Amino acid sequence: MRTANTSSGFHRAAVSLMALALAACSSLPDIESHRPSPIVAGLGDTALAQIVARSTPEASQQLTGLRLLPNGVQAFDARIALARHAQRTLELQTYVLAPDTAGRQLLRELRDAAARGVRVRLLLDDLHSADAEALLAGLAAHDNVEVRLFNPLPVRGAAPLTRLALSPAQFEQLHRRMHNKLFIADGHVAISGGRNIGDEYFMQAHASNFVDMDLLTTGAALPMLSQVFERYWHSEHAVPLAQLRTLAADGGAARERFDVGLRGTPAPAGATPHDVLGYTPVSTQLDEGQLALLFADVQVLADAPEKVALPVTLDDSALGHGLRRLGEARSEVVIVSPYFIPGVRGMAMIREATRNNVRVTLLTNSMAATDEPMVHRAYSRYRQAMLDLGVNIHELSPGLSRKAGILGDFRSSDGRLHAKVAVADRRWVLMGSMNMDGRSALANTELGLLIDSPALALELRSLLERAHASSTYRLRQAPGGIEWISRDGQSEVVQREEPGADWSQRLKLSLMSMLISEELL
Repeated sequence: MRTANTSSGFHRAAVSLMALALAACSSLPDIESHRPSPIVAGLGDTALAQIVARSTPEASQQLTGLRLLPNGVQAFDARIALARHAQRTLELQTYVLAPDTAGRQLLRELRDAAARGVRVRLLLDDLHSADAEALLAGLAAHDNVEVRLFNPLPVRGAAPLTRLALSPAQFEQLHRRMHNKLFIADGHVAISGGRNIGDEYFMQAHASNFVDMDLLTTGAALPMLSQVFERYWHSEHAVPLAQLRTLAADGGAARERFDVGLRGTPAPAGATPHDVLGYTPVSTQLDEGQLALLFADVQVLADAPEKVALPVTLDDSALGHGLRRLGEARSEVVIVSPYFIPGVRGMAMIREATRNNVRVTLLTNSMAATDEPMVHRAYSRYRQAMLDLGVNIHELSPGLSRKAGILGDFRSSDGRLHAKVAVADRRWVLMGSMNMDGRSALANTELGLLIDSPALALELRSLLERAHASSTYRLRQAPGGIEWISRDGQSEVVQREEPGADWSQRLKLSLMSMLISEELL
């Protein structure tokens, strides 16, 4: 989800129109320059450092250790376990931190870590911070904790749409957001990928849950990931919460309100004994003192924080660097993107790939699964042309994914795709926070890893093949249009009308598409 239940194309169009109509103008308070955070010594002596050392063979000392986290419950277990094992530092960077069960559970772990003497730094994009701001202020009142908000909006304490609409003078800058996700413990273990912090990313929501993907990382990439965090943390766009919100002079009262806000939050659910790839939970492996890792050469791809203020081109972006590697594929490219808008340049790349006999496979959301109907509408304009070029298109079915259970235990909820992954030539893996669309390329800041690992590529392709067979619609050309093919046991089910799109929704999308540019989606 891009903007936590509030930023469909309909909403973005409404924001644009409201911003043009409003005469009101707000501004930020004068922002003081903040001091650099001091360096924390002794990271090499922590328990996590020792576990990483034991888990890394001599021959892999110059490589990066990697483990996929495809299941939401295991991905949350990994974060909780790292917070509990940390002894010196915890650095968190995220787009959304919701004040729901998962969010409060993680905030509690951060408080407890700080009480043990761990330095906690939390960097959160400001757009969706309002609902959690009281809890964030309470956390910031604890010793060893600092909270900063990235690219803050002048209007505080309101819904994202209202905040954007009441900031028309800054609209061009403020609709650019920090979309990165990064979690680093003691400078030796990191988690990056697509997941924000909220129930729906960790299979805790009731209505719908996201199919997502993270990577646990150790070794050679960690200094580069730490540098990314430091660059954002010390950016002029990262503003201490205390400069944006009047914090209570009585820290004890703020801490008490924080504790009251967490009251009734249950303990995190234990992870299942094995994930879909057969791995035991990260918490179990940390307790046993050994992580199961694959090792590979990794390149960290990160946009500069200044991207929210300065125009960039696709070639200069983190996504652009990753696409260059995909463009060099010789046999096969598999793309997983919940919000996929290829545009003119993307279609040219696809056309060139298929002309060179490269097999291209796409997995994205169906209309029934998407939380961004305007984005899906834009993507749908390219479907027929991609099928004409021989692209294999799969769209996630919310009902089939729930029934199959391959991508997680959805219980009674529907499945929605949120993972951002690409695999080229069964060797190169691109994974991170970036979607295959214009917003990731030109507006939002993103973070990803480009990995040279046939073993990791094999794990991903195996998982995707199981998902394609059980949890998706396969699209094919038909006289007069497109058919959506799924399986019910041994039988093939053919639908000639797009699943999840009734006539009224199609009409609404058609009208709204006249008001909003594809580049804003």
